[in-house]
Amino acid sequence: MWNGKNKAVTFSYDDGTEHDIRLVEIFNRYGMKCTFNLNSGLMNEDGGWLSDKGIRINRLTPDVMPELYKGHEIAVHCAFHSDLTKLDDDAVRQEILSDKAALSCIFGKDIRGMAYPYGAFDERIISLVRECGIEYSRTCCDSHGFDVPEELLAYPASCRHRYEGISGLIDEFLACNGERPAVLCIWGHSYEFALDDNWELIEDICRKLAFRDDIFYGTNSEVYLTE
Repeated sequence: MWNGKNKAVTFSYDDGTEHDIRLVEIFNRYGMKCTFNLNSGLMNEDGGWLSDKGIRINRLTPDVMPELYKGHEIAVHCAFHSDLTKLDDDAVRQEILSDKAALSCIFGKDIRGMAYPYGAFDERIISLVRECGIEYSRTCCDSHGFDVPEELLAYPASCRHRYEGISGLIDEFLACNGERPAVLCIWGHSYEFALDDNWELIEDICRKLAFRDDIFYGTNSEVYLTE
């Protein structure tokens, strides 16, 4: 299914904060591919915030992004990270289309995918997302499984990296015999590793998954939009 392989690993990380610099270095070292979901309206000093642990979370700015994210994928996360279910139709379109256009301009590429801010969506939002030319969109409704999703405009990841059962889930994925397609999709926010002081977690995840002959490593579009 994926270059002759029936197992795939992909990552999906949100918000485009400065901690992506360290995350990308780890992904690159282990040969992982990630889709980074970005908010073009918040790519400035005012887009950051102070966490409840007193750690400042700063957004990356567009000047550093093309080089940093080279080899990975960029997707819509809505211009201002709004809860789309609380907006009228025109405002939803504006959030999606303005982000899509800005990201396409920054990176010089077509933007095909998306992740829902706050994981918030419903049937109305799915219809508007489709209307805006988005081909897939990730939710926050983790499946804790590996099935290839049927509805790409509201697909679940396997789990967030904070999931307490992630190690066992990875073992289960690695044990899949490849008789049927299996996708392991892990999502989160890179700043969570700083807040939780556990950068070793993503190192361990990548180390466990890396450089296996039976696994395809791809971005979300490379995995989910495969013919």
